Amino acid sequence: MEIFFTILILMLVVSLSGVVTRIMPFQIPIPLMQIVLGAMLAWSQFGLHVDFNPELFMVLFIPPLLFADGWKTPTREFLRHMREILGLALALVLITVVGMGYLIHWMIPGMPLVAAFALAAVLSPTDAVALSGIVGEDRIPKKLMSILQGEALMNDASALVSLKFAVAIALGTMAFSVSGITLAFLLVALGGLLAGIVVTWVYSKSLRLLSRWSDDDAATQIVLLLLLPFAAYMIAEHLGVSGILAAVASGMTISQSGIIRNAPLNMRLRANGVWSMLEFVFNGMVFLMLGLQLPGVLEDSMLQASRDPTIETWMLFADIAVIYFALLLLRFCWLWLMKTYSQKIQDKHPMLFAEFSTRELWISSFAGVRGAITLAGVLSIPLMLINGDAFPSRYQLVFIATGVILLSLLCGVVALPLLLKGMVLTDKSMHKKEERMARISMAEVAIDSLHKMEERLAMDRDEDIDEQVLKEVSTRVIGMLRRRVVGKDELENSLMIENLERRFRLAAVNAERAELYHLRATQQISNETLQSMLRELDLLEAVLSEKV
Repeated sequence: MEIFFTILILMLVVSLSGVVTRIMPFQIPIPLMQIVLGAMLAWSQFGLHVDFNPELFMVLFIPPLLFADGWKTPTREFLRHMREILGLALALVLITVVGMGYLIHWMIPGMPLVAAFALAAVLSPTDAVALSGIVGEDRIPKKLMSILQGEALMNDASALVSLKFAVAIALGTMAFSVSGITLAFLLVALGGLLAGIVVTWVYSKSLRLLSRWSDDDAATQIVLLLLLPFAAYMIAEHLGVSGILAAVASGMTISQSGIIRNAPLNMRLRANGVWSMLEFVFNGMVFLMLGLQLPGVLEDSMLQASRDPTIETWMLFADIAVIYFALLLLRFCWLWLMKTYSQKIQDKHPMLFAEFSTRELWISSFAGVRGAITLAGVLSIPLMLINGDAFPSRYQLVFIATGVILLSLLCGVVALPLLLKGMVLTDKSMHKKEERMARISMAEVAIDSLHKMEERLAMDRDEDIDEQVLKEVSTRVIGMLRRRVVGKDELENSLMIENLERRFRLAAVNAERAELYHLRATQQISNETLQSMLRELDLLEAVLSEKV
């Protein structure tokens, strides 16, 4: 019963976090507010204690979130920026693990090199969800945000695989070999991608087959779709490959499979609503769990530091600051090197970094905030070695990783709005031009289709339709579409007329809904009739409510 109440409290806090953020006199990003609320709940006054199981955390929260991110990521755009994404998600991660590992070992002589590598590995992945929460939607230029999101999708896997190798070497279950580790890394990564693609392909075929017998059973199909990221993750982990990359590949594959595009309307509408709700709750839970661990991590680290004669408390905080700013400088230098290399070597097909200004390089550097994967990774480091000894410097690893997460979020909150101030994000005229072209093209195709339908209905003997009525309806619908095609300059006026029509139709729908409730209250219609007709009105209102 206690677990049930804890879950309810966490869901309530996640739901209220957005409200609390809006009523605050100053703007605080939602992820930061959720961390603060979690920390407040964990203090002794509230006494909410949640045991953090890193393995359970990874299985429960990470697959659906990565699946949803992969689903929303345009595959062509992702492949177009593949060089930039791999440069950050693979090359920069490996450079961070090696470079920061040696720096941490040099800064903290009592920490073994393998432990320093493990800390550097958990500090290398970035968190795009935290970044979006800090800067808001559509604040970072689209070309830059697509790279940062692609990096966050891929670097979780490379970082956690690096951590796995570092822990295995520390435990003595794996010998250090550059060639052996490289080969194992490639097998784990490629195997995860392949596992995600294969599982999703089989799943999509199964769902298509199932839909033949359950066309109207949208709930069953949505539940099966919700299980897909967990299936891809767990099957990949069981095979010894990257479950994270499997979840990402699964999300990107499902968007290409056409299973949602070809699904019944009922399923599409419900699936979008369910996934939006799950993303909101799971993202909130991730940062809330991060906050819930903070007091315990701080207390335990302070206690162990007081028992260690070689460590002073102020040194731990100094280590956090030095390590974070070293990560920031390393990221900036790597981005600058990629820009210079692209400008001077790849002159025919330069990477997108070649166009970046120094300001955009700093934005990309501060955008590399750390989040839940870093916390889950560092807490997954075992307490003991195989011989029974304590894992070397584990409390320092946990404390430093937690501190870097908080410092990266705070620095991002301060620096990113300043760097983005006055920056032109997108060309609005280009977006309007694309939209205008799309509307004209759609209208032309629709008019041709309606002419063919009119001819087919006129020749169909089974259709008992008066020719004059057919011509009147066809002319009315085609006339509405033709207003978009007659002249490009008249499109704005046409859209204004359509918007006015939409407002009138919405007013009619609201009036019809009120009358339905009146008829039910006076017992002139049954509840079944009410629910059926309300659903029709809701679907119509959903279509009409979309902005033109």
